[in-house]
Order: sequence, then structure tokens, then C-alpha cells
Amino acid sequence: MLGDDEILTVTLGDTAAGLRLDRALAEALPNLSRERLKSLIKGGRVVDAHGAILWDPAAKAAPPATIEIRVPAALPAHNAAQDLDLVIVYEDAHLIVIDKPAGMVVHPAAGNLDGTMVNALLHHCAGQLSGIGGVARPGIVHRIDKDTSGLIVAAKHDKAHEGLAKQFAAHSIDRRYLAIATGRPMPANGTVDAALGRSATNRKKMAVVAAGRGKHALTHYRTVEPLRGATLIECRLETGRTHQVRVHMAHIGHPLVGDPVYGRARKPLSDVLKARNFARQALHAAHLGFIHPVTGNRIALDSELPADMRELIDELRV
Repeated sequence: MLGDDEILTVTLGDTAAGLRLDRALAEALPNLSRERLKSLIKGGRVVDAHGAILWDPAAKAAPPATIEIRVPAALPAHNAAQDLDLVIVYEDAHLIVIDKPAGMVVHPAAGNLDGTMVNALLHHCAGQLSGIGGVARPGIVHRIDKDTSGLIVAAKHDKAHEGLAKQFAAHSIDRRYLAIATGRPMPANGTVDAALGRSATNRKKMAVVAAGRGKHALTHYRTVEPLRGATLIECRLETGRTHQVRVHMAHIGHPLVGDPVYGRARKPLSDVLKARNFARQALHAAHLGFIHPVTGNRIALDSELPADMRELIDELRV
């Protein structure tokens, strides 16, 4: 309950001998990250069996030992919980994977303070969030644009959040997008290796920049199906930069169909888009694969193309 400490008791066995205290406790407590435990130790919230405070996270564990950790209740999130529809493709006590529709913002921000995926998760996961950094909120470790659809994962507690973040930082997450690009990419399959940074002329846009000025970005693409005036492609990301697929495909001369920022369709494709009222980038996060940060199991999830992209593909089929 808010305002009350949760008291956790851990008995360290022989396997903890010689480990740092924060590491030994992290291995014994699957829902708390090492960083979170380090802050609890430094905050005087960890004591031994005699009630002596253990102040040093780097001190060596000396099993057998019984340790008590007083975890303050997670503070309520500032954002409002809202009962919004969510398509859940995977969920357990540690994390949740959502199939986000196009048009839904992930994070509340100026201009989008509610109606976001975070607002919906705060409602859906009420009572399940043990706190990311001490706050009862879902741990979002990657984002997809408002008008991009598809899979996104969120952590329910610190340990899961830290484990997922490490995989994203190591570029070991398997992320594959399906997109409709204008024209025919040549070669049909290839790699775009081009650093990305803020555009010098429009700070709201990303752009390909010199390697020393931006962040390394690598996209592998392959042709799935040629279409009339366009191509269905799969993009596999090694990095996860803002607008990466959109900017990389525009950079090689094949911006995504419907992209209002990085591309403009020519006739007759533009007429098809107008007739269908298709006004978003044709981009869908179709596959997400990662190692479960707590169980160690391999998770691989797929999402079907949404109706607007399926119907557009059907109309553009050769």
C-alpha cells in the first residue's frame, strides 16, 4: 500500500559467497534491479539479521546470511490511468507486449496528455506495477511513432526494465517492420548504414548526417513483394533510432508510402492514397523477439498487418 514499506527477507546461500551485496540481492530478488537495490542500500534500507544497517553495496556477501530489505511503496504515476482498449499479445507478471494501433501515442507529452498507451497501461496493470525507479509506471524501453502500428513491449518492474534496456542497448532485440516503400529499391535487398541526427533545417525532423555528428544507424531491408508504383519490404533494425526506417528509406530514394514528413507520392499512387484516405506512413512493427529478462526464455511474437495496409497492398498488387 502507498505509504507503507514492503519488507523483503532474503537468505543468502553459498552461491552468493564473494559477490557484491547488491549483486547477490539482485540475483535473489527477480523483481528488483541491481541499480534499485544499490539505491536502497545507500538509503539505509537494508539490514542484517541483527538489525545492523548495511550501507555499502560493494561489500562482499558473507553467507549464510539473512538480509532484510525495506522497499518503500511505489509512488503513484503523475499520468492518469484510463480504461482504453488494448490489444495484448503477451503478458505475465514481469512484462506486457501490446499491438499498438496507428494513431495511438505511446507517451503522454505536451498536446497528448491522455489517451496514450501509458495511460491505458496504468489502468490495465493497476496493482501489478512494483515501480520503475520507485514510481508505479510501466517501463517503456522503446517507442514507435504515433502513426506507426505494431508491437511494443513494456516492463512491469525494475528488474524487467533493466534487462530489456540492456538488450536494446546491445542491439540484440529482433525487430522487423513491414513497410510499403515507393518505387523499386535497387538492389532489391540491401543495407542502409547511415548515421542519423536532427535536421539542421527542421528540428522536428531527423536526417542522415555525418558519422561524427549523429548516432550510428543500421537498417537491413529486403523486398517481400513488388507492387504497382511501390514495394512491400521488410526492414530489420540493428539500431533503434528515431524515425530510422522512414529516414533511411527516404535517403535511398524510396520514402514510405503515405509518409507526410519524409516523402510525397506521385501520381497515380497519390490518387490511390487520396481515394483511400491513407494519410500515414505505411509502417508496421510486425515482429519482436527478445530474451525474457527474468525467465531467460526466448520470446518471439508476430503481428498481422492492419486492415488499412492490407487493403492498400491488395489495391496495388501487380
